[in-house]
Amino acid sequence: MYVCVCNAVTERQIDQAVRAGATSLRHLRHQLGVSAECGRCARCAQDCLRAALCEPPRPAPAVHTVHAGSSQSLALEAS
Repeated sequence: MYVCVCNAVTERQIDQAVRAGATSLRHLRHQLGVSAECGRCARCAQDCLRAALCEPPRPAPAVHTVHAGSSQSLALEAS
């Protein structure tokens, strides 16, 4: 979902910025340009920021080796 239309910032980008260390709307403004133009997105961006800060970090998908005869193939476990 687009949060900031002026700068084409999505909710996913805000999540990524939080994982990279953003903890405030000021950080989002500096990193992504959120609410730097018209400011109409500030409330939604703040809500997305709060939600992203409350979410536990998502674990990386596990990689398992599957033996099929003499060949080996990797299968990613879907999370």
